[in-house]
Amino acid sequence: MSQHPNRAQPQTVPDPATQRRDYATGGLSESDLAPTWLSQFARWFTEASAAGAAPGSALAEPNAMVFATADARGRPSARIVLLKAFDERGFTLFTNYTSRKGRDAATNPYGSLVFPWHALGRQIVVAGTLERVSTEETAAYFRTRPRGSRLAAWVSHQSETINSRDVLERRRAELAARWPEPEPIPVPPFWGGLRLVPDSVEFWAGRHDRLHDRLRFRRTDAGEACRSARDEHWVIERLAP
Repeated sequence: MSQHPNRAQPQTVPDPATQRRDYATGGLSESDLAPTWLSQFARWFTEASAAGAAPGSALAEPNAMVFATADARGRPSARIVLLKAFDERGFTLFTNYTSRKGRDAATNPYGSLVFPWHALGRQIVVAGTLERVSTEETAAYFRTRPRGSRLAAWVSHQSETINSRDVLERRRAELAARWPEPEPIPVPPFWGGLRLVPDSVEFWAGRHDRLHDRLRFRRTDAGEACRSARDEHWVIERLAP
């Protein structure tokens, strides 16, 4: 008997247990490590950005990172966001403060970042405290965003349940009429930057047979009130893979 032509054919689902990759990178030794987490991150981020710019690269957005938070009861959530700045103070992203991650940061100001640069056989894992950036920093970044992205910051009440996409399209049309070009679009009062101030920054490099290299910069004065750069003390530790 022939099958009905409109009936969906059974799909063969790949078995994730059979999917594995053996990393053949040069690894990471203590002698190759930069003296500070910031200089090491800058080195790897520069290399990831160069690799991402190559035609056909599998590393399309090297500034994409997994950002994990937890609410007041410790229930975690994670999402992919974009890194927008980094310096000796930490790693900065921008978001709606009323979103889930924004609410988490306000009630439980701890978070983690993962940069999954598996195309290079590398990843970076960061953990630390969360703080809001200044309104001046937020305004300076907001002015660099494309006009459509500035409107979108007003349009989307992030993490809010909506009935349909039409809600977003109507809001965008209303706000585009409210601020026609070339009129500037102000920064929403509920939108701004979050900075993750690191207590640890781990650099992971893939090796054969899952014997990867993991080198971690860990702040030894984590949790103390004084956070100025000259008073920070870091140790470098090798972790078992």
